[in-house]
Amino acid sequence: MVVFRFAAVVLIVLGLMLLGADVVSMLERGGEPHMRTMAEVWALFSASGVEAFRTWIAQDFPAPFPDGIATILDLPAFISLLVLGVGLAFLFRQGDELAE
Repeated sequence: MVVFRFAAVVLIVLGLMLLGADVVSMLERGGEPHMRTMAEVWALFSASGVEAFRTWIAQDFPAPFPDGIATILDLPAFISLLVLGVGLAFLFRQGDELAE
């Protein structure tokens, strides 16, 4: 349980960091909004990784699943990480909070 709570905090912090990076990028561009997608953030670490993953998903899974994954990869990165982090934090909150 503690590991999942820690992972939730890390995901929330990463989401907030990406939100801050998007705000700084917007200020650098003179107010023009640009939100980094999950695919763009992944491409920063591995240029061919995103396309290889999309190809693998399209080949090995049935029709609606690759479209759902593509939608998640096209979401702004901070939203994806914040939603996942808050969801984990909610699911794995301490048992004392449930008793009250």
